[in-house]
Amino acid sequence: MTGPVVVGVDGSPSNPAVVEVAAREAERLGVGLELTQAVGWPSGAGRFAIPSWEADGTGGHASTSGVLAEAERYARDAAPRVRISRGVLVGEPGTVLEGESRTASLTVVGSDGARGRGTRRDGSLAERLSACVSGPLLVVRGRPDPVGPVLLVVHGASTLRAAAEFAFAEASARGADLVSVRLRNISAARPYGGSARATTEDEEDLALAEALSELRERYPDVALRCRRPRGGSRRALVEAGADSQLLVVGVRDRFRFARLPLDPVCRTALHEADCPVALVRC
Repeated sequence: MTGPVVVGVDGSPSNPAVVEVAAREAERLGVGLELTQAVGWPSGAGRFAIPSWEADGTGGHASTSGVLAEAERYARDAAPRVRISRGVLVGEPGTVLEGESRTASLTVVGSDGARGRGTRRDGSLAERLSACVSGPLLVVRGRPDPVGPVLLVVHGASTLRAAAEFAFAEASARGADLVSVRLRNISAARPYGGSARATTEDEEDLALAEALSELRERYPDVALRCRRPRGGSRRALVEAGADSQLLVVGVRDRFRFARLPLDPVCRTALHEADCPVALVRC
């Protein structure tokens, strides 16, 4: 991945934390950071005229340049060596960030925590982007400074490979362990890449280990542990994320092209996890 980390800047109270996370991600990936602010089309600007936002912030967006300058200060404090660019684009935030994600290594947004963290209403922009963004999407939510392992959520063969690659790379860059959690009531009917037949838990564990063997060789510094939680998938997912610094879950690509709602696993992660969530398109 050579494109920048793109982060949405909106001037909200929670946005500094989002920018800091994005800056550290850019540092880990060895790429630049792009601070992107979306603004509506100003009244009186003319049909084809785009005003100079950085010059004077006219058109009803008086603090645009100040918001970006403040975001850049937070980013430089978090990752002083990262190359930073910034810009203001006219359009609805979801549309703007979707477009910018096409050349990005990673897109980073907040979870709209002002709407009530841990509730089903949380994360409207993040959920919209999850259905259309190109590449991985990192949603900053939960504890302000999460610690612990990187958590890979395993919920089917079709979402395993790309999500696992992202999770291993993040664990290696962060110097963290990687924990895989297999959600029993979603993946138990089919081994990873195998036929649809009844399987024992030991067979599933073996199939999962084989599926991850190449990545374990590529990232020998990452200690991998596998959890086999009991109970429902929602409870297992929320409990596993409580002591993790990042939760990684795969999103089936058909949800992007058909603009379908997220599956229950991804929705639970996006709305209820107590740590940042990476949604990786598979």
